[in-house]
Amino acid sequence: MKVIIAAAGTAGHINPGLAIANKIKKEEKDSEILFIGTTRGLENDLVPRAGYELKTINAYGLSKKISIENLKKMYKTLKGYGEAKQIMKEFKPDIVIGTGGYICGATISSAHHLKIPTLLHESNAFPGKAIKMLANKTDTILVSFQDAIPRIRKCKNIVFTGTPIKIKKKNYSEQEKIRIIQNMGLTEKKPIILIFGGSQGAKKINDTIIEIIKNKKNQNYQIIWATGPKQYDVIKEELEILNINLNNIKNMKIIPYIYNMEELMNVVDVIVARSGAMTITEISNLGKASILVPLPNVSHNHQLYNAKVLENVGAAKIILDNEINAQKLDEEIEKIIADRKNIEKMQQNALKVSTTDVEEKIYKEIKKLVNRGK
Repeated sequence: MKVIIAAAGTAGHINPGLAIANKIKKEEKDSEILFIGTTRGLENDLVPRAGYELKTINAYGLSKKISIENLKKMYKTLKGYGEAKQIMKEFKPDIVIGTGGYICGATISSAHHLKIPTLLHESNAFPGKAIKMLANKTDTILVSFQDAIPRIRKCKNIVFTGTPIKIKKKNYSEQEKIRIIQNMGLTEKKPIILIFGGSQGAKKINDTIIEIIKNKKNQNYQIIWATGPKQYDVIKEELEILNINLNNIKNMKIIPYIYNMEELMNVVDVIVARSGAMTITEISNLGKASILVPLPNVSHNHQLYNAKVLENVGAAKIILDNEINAQKLDEEIEKIIADRKNIEKMQQNALKVSTTDVEEKIYKEIKKLVNRGK
């Protein structure tokens, strides 16, 4: 099988594409896979690191605002359609798959024009502009959440599969859990709250945790806080001004980045995070109680819709970005941890929207299209 995967921009777009590629390679070792991206996104690091070839084209998000800069981007994006078409004529793929980013416009449209089978994967509960624009040019759209299905029109075939993720549910023994917790310098005797804002951190969440530290609010619970590498030193300096040693705060472990995310997500009691599609999928698949702070000012406010997937089943509490502060976050944490049965109920509710055999379901849809095209 010869496959082109279009993925660009963020890890949320690229990692599902890599998971799909890995599944295809696992099932068909002689398959050929080529990624198409831009010169600007994380694909330039993640794709080669995973062992796949990457070709780049021009692709930009376009604003309705008329400006010289936007006209330049429009010209380059139109040029990208020709670049994508040329790559496809040379590579001759059996299928073209898009997993997100501006790159999908040029690639899926070009494949449609060349009569190559196409498949799109939408990770968010509220589909982005690209999905809506390309729905009638795409043979199959795969969605991560059932909520997305009624929001997509004019597509021939929509299939609920979930999003492929690296982090899996682990049934650690009590001794293994204690080891993981103690390795973080914490105790198993108090609830643990894992707080992160994505790979780069989230300033609004970080500012809130600084206030919690200043006011010593976390007396009944412990916090593992990933600040994000770019904000770690800044936060360290802010705490030093307050005569607080970052490495010596009661009930607290502060780190720039989490490298053992699977371990920690499995053993903590509550997760506080943004509500990107992959984070929501991880939380639901692991069955975790959560407090979600959707990132504002993103396309169609899709992180809010993602968060509502868990809130609607009683698995999460939502605090809006412009409403979060130390008192509000502390109150919500205290409410959740006040009763162990409450945590367990939220955990069970999260599992209601979990997905299984995601890669297998996606591979099955890919094979259907490839076999139909032959």
